[in-house]
Amino acid sequence: MLLRRRLLALAGLPALLPLAVPAWAQTQASTGASTQAPTPPAMPAPGKRPWAAQVPEIRIGVLGGETESDRLGRYDGYRKLFEETFQVPARLYFASDYAGVQQAFAAKQLEIANMAPAAYAATWMDTNGGVEPILVTREADGSTSYVAVMYVRSDSGITRIEDLKGRSIAWADPNSASGYLIPRAELRAAGIDPEPGRFFGRTGFAGGHDQALVAVLQKQYDAGVTWVSGQGDPPYTRGTLRAAVDKGMLKMEDLRIIWTSRPIQNGPIVVRTDLPAEFKQDMIAFHLALPTAHPDIHRAVERGSAIGWTTTSHADYAVFVDMRKAEAADRRRR
Repeated sequence: MLLRRRLLALAGLPALLPLAVPAWAQTQASTGASTQAPTPPAMPAPGKRPWAAQVPEIRIGVLGGETESDRLGRYDGYRKLFEETFQVPARLYFASDYAGVQQAFAAKQLEIANMAPAAYAATWMDTNGGVEPILVTREADGSTSYVAVMYVRSDSGITRIEDLKGRSIAWADPNSASGYLIPRAELRAAGIDPEPGRFFGRTGFAGGHDQALVAVLQKQYDAGVTWVSGQGDPPYTRGTLRAAVDKGMLKMEDLRIIWTSRPIQNGPIVVRTDLPAEFKQDMIAFHLALPTAHPDIHRAVERGSAIGWTTTSHADYAVFVDMRKAEAADRRRR
């Protein structure tokens, strides 16, 4: 109980994230346009835009964690809809890890991608503000957050964090909020040094959330951390565990959740800052309309319980920039 209280006392992380209302619903509510259910936005009319002179191709970053064929199956309809709507070529860029998308943004090889919050913060720092978030995933209850969970095998005998002393943990990726930065920050706040040999006997990077899960199931590590929606019972409505169960990779009875973080702001859809304002406006309109105009494509891209997006800004992710700076300072001290 004491450990849990100390975890909840972590400074710098919001105790509760506000419920988000989609921009189109906010507009109707503020103008008093109707007392009936708000009308969802229409998909932008097909046609080539003036911004196409500066953006002749839309290059879409897709994070790793699945096979390339799985990602192509989920995202190809999304790509084709970009082409049909804006009448410019659209191409998927498959990255093997978070760093791949970060580096592609830094090299101006991407126009848009859905990123993890900590990966966005790293890219923003690396590019001196060269990227900006425009939209964030919204859950059915209106929230725009998820949580990190720490899991172990059910047969491990581990039931709480204290039981991991001297044991091993697999971090997902150094640029992951839920799979690295948030758990480490909360552990430190609880008085646990997450560096190898301090509390844990061994730590390592698995190369992604799915890979960490497999490593724990195959007994290569005792524990792992990943992201889940936090809604419903395990494997929850969205996240790594939900996807693994749906694909037949995991039976939830084989895992035990021993820790859950505070709410974490969902990762944003990100664009380059130097792109035309009209392009950014079209990207916002496209995604706000997608869930109702093309629900099959939205479900394929988002997977799970998310019902759409709402607008966001860099201020919602400043805490992740601070967290990355703290990690960098800690590395310099070592």
